[in-house]
Amino acid sequence: MSTTTLLVHDGSAAPDTPVTRIGGLPLAPSGTRWPTCAACSGPLQFIAQIVLDGGRGVLSVFMCANDPGMCGDWSATAGGNRAYLFPSAGLVPLPLPALPTAGDDDDEDEDDDEDEDEDVRQLGAVRTVERVTVAEPEYRLASKAWSEQSGRPANEVLGQLGGTADWLQNDETPDCTGCGRPMEFVARLDEGPDPLTAPNFGSGSAYAHACEPCGRAAFLWQC
Repeated sequence: MSTTTLLVHDGSAAPDTPVTRIGGLPLAPSGTRWPTCAACSGPLQFIAQIVLDGGRGVLSVFMCANDPGMCGDWSATAGGNRAYLFPSAGLVPLPLPALPTAGDDDDEDEDDDEDEDEDVRQLGAVRTVERVTVAEPEYRLASKAWSEQSGRPANEVLGQLGGTADWLQNDETPDCTGCGRPMEFVARLDEGPDPLTAPNFGSGSAYAHACEPCGRAAFLWQC
């Protein structure tokens, strides 16, 4: 029987821990610039890093949180998100960029107080993951089976590592911008149970892909 490798909540950690995690600070080659949104030019929010087996690299994903729903952050090509496949060695924490400057629009004054504690550059906490292999071929079946076996809530499953993408809608496997071939599915990410570490996937799921020969990656979400 086919198996599914789940990414299960396994506690917290320092923001620069070199493990697969949701939130914290991205690790990248020295001199890497913090990515910005192609639509609004603001800094993207760091979502997660996925450490690939065998020293194959670290896949990091970012998404725009400056004006949710307006910058095409769900699309692999619209420019509202970024995904990078970095080499495993020599990575350092990226320093946080400056926050966007607040506008002078009086209509936004009421929203400022509500949003003053929200950081558009990073999530509110760090979640590390445990890899759990379940003897079920589909992600949703594997999540349900893990929950029943462990006695823990199914929403503590934060995603899937490798295998076959279980799309919520149509198959949107991105093509590599280098070689033009379909990218390999790397991981699925879900919002999880904690608002502090819940990326805004519209209550849906995100999908990370990579083309290792070209050193490129892509990211999108569906709901």
